[in-house]
Amino acid sequence: MTQWRLDRTYRSTSGTVRWAAFGEEEAPPLVLVHGTPFSSYVWRGVARALADRFRVYVWDLPGYGTSEMSAGQDVSLARQAGVFTELLGHWGLADREPAVAAHDFGGYIALHAHLVHGVRYRRLALLDAVALTGWGSPTYRLLGSHTDVFTQLPAGLHRALVTEYLSSSSHPGLHPAVLERLVEPWCTEEGQAAFYRQIAQNELHLTTALDDRYGEVTAPTLVCWGTDDVWLPVKWGHDLAAAIPGARLHLFEGAGHLVQEDAPAELAAVLGAFAA
Repeated sequence: MTQWRLDRTYRSTSGTVRWAAFGEEEAPPLVLVHGTPFSSYVWRGVARALADRFRVYVWDLPGYGTSEMSAGQDVSLARQAGVFTELLGHWGLADREPAVAAHDFGGYIALHAHLVHGVRYRRLALLDAVALTGWGSPTYRLLGSHTDVFTQLPAGLHRALVTEYLSSSSHPGLHPAVLERLVEPWCTEEGQAAFYRQIAQNELHLTTALDDRYGEVTAPTLVCWGTDDVWLPVKWGHDLAAAIPGARLHLFEGAGHLVQEDAPAELAAVLGAFAA
């Protein structure tokens, strides 16, 4: 359950990124983008399930998972969109219009790359996505307002906070081994600093720049949402689908914010059909 290794690296403008690819090189490309405070590990089941039909690319964003975490690192949403654009070029996908599935603020990263950097997608799936103004759970807002205080927490208290926070991303609850795997990267000395760094840089107002531009999205779009998401309630899914021309909405009954863990088989089937 916990086996997951990104075996390749790319030196981006925001530090070294670890990534991996599954499936035949000639297969249609599908890129999976994670959000916060997660890593590509949440995509493991979906990536493997879809690798028989697609060339599936996964990566840990700079400052997350197994990618570089360093003092002074720019891990803002705009910079992550820039790194995503760089990676698509590195993978040879800039002109191939890959299908993209993006979760949480990975959704904003994909939208920013499309609307600001001109990246084109064959299909775009947005899962419980950070996009519209007003996002941010009460916990996220609290952490963002006092990062200078939380950064100084003793290691044990920090681990307990991250564990409790991540636990709430699933409606039925995460398997203990999965939860531990998600928590662990944030509990090294570098990881604790990185956890609060990414929250401090991802200020809630930063997404407002695209609020009036979602009508410009040209890729066929599928919005996916867990009906029991307590981080971004399902109303956000309805609103986002309404903001993007022709977008369809698929709801995952009984799933929380982390649909990849709560409904992996259904998600793989839905994404496979959509991306094909």
